[in-house]
Amino acid sequence: MATHVETSTTRPSLWSRRPQFLTTSLLIYAALVFWAFVSLFPIYWTITTSFKTAVNVTQGHLIPFVDFMPDWKGWRSLGLSPDTIFAQSTVRDEFIRRFFNSIVASAGASFLAVIIGSLAAYGLSRFSYKFLWMKNKDISFFFLSQLILPPVVLAMPFLVLYKHLMLLDTLIGLVLVYTLMVLPIVIWIMRDQFDTIPVELEQAALVDGCSIWGAFLRIVLPIALPGMVAAFILSVILCWNEYFFAALLTSSNAKTLPVMVASQTGSQGINWWSMAAIATAAIMPLILVGIFLERYIVKGLTAGAVK
Repeated sequence: MATHVETSTTRPSLWSRRPQFLTTSLLIYAALVFWAFVSLFPIYWTITTSFKTAVNVTQGHLIPFVDFMPDWKGWRSLGLSPDTIFAQSTVRDEFIRRFFNSIVASAGASFLAVIIGSLAAYGLSRFSYKFLWMKNKDISFFFLSQLILPPVVLAMPFLVLYKHLMLLDTLIGLVLVYTLMVLPIVIWIMRDQFDTIPVELEQAALVDGCSIWGAFLRIVLPIALPGMVAAFILSVILCWNEYFFAALLTSSNAKTLPVMVASQTGSQGINWWSMAAIATAAIMPLILVGIFLERYIVKGLTAGAVK
């Protein structure tokens, strides 16, 4: 009888809360839809602009086959349209070189940053350090605080240094500066990864005869692999989109895609269709990375969320 009374008294309260729950859910989904629109519309605008003519761009037409008929003008200017893809094109050759430079600089810097950052993060996670007044937490914050520094502050020092080292307009120079740029993020991600791994696993490996390096390479790194993949992917994305140092430290040989996108200007103004075509080709690899490697990024970034 008591159970029946409790059930009858709780049902009205649940039904009374249902309209409030539905309202909250609708507001949340509306906010998510709005944010998805804000995030995806620039990509949609860029892709559709690559199929517009000058008139369609200036008049602000948005919907293909409704407001305008798609045209290959932007892709034709790059030698990537169906009627020019097999013909000789100096612009297409330049685009391929810039695309290759972006791949080498982004992948090389990310790989180097993951190696150096993993070692630094493991040291900060497992050992106690003291430099002047700074301890482990202070050193970690010092690395992360480098992201606050405006890149323009480093413009003159890097120009002078690279001129003396003969690294201007070289891929090696870009790889080095990109490594310094993404290293704080890699250290931050990997330290959280190593903090979630029990120290007892390494202690057991040391008892079994492994050295510190052996325990690190055989036990810790395989467990922290998702975090390393996430750090590598995020580093590639940041390096791929970097413009300031690529424009500052290169002139012809080592230019990357962002610099090529920004250079699409002519006597008549900005060639929006060409710029949109290059931008579309540049973001396609990142879109594919996000689609196929999303689970690795989420798994790596959330591994340190639960202690």
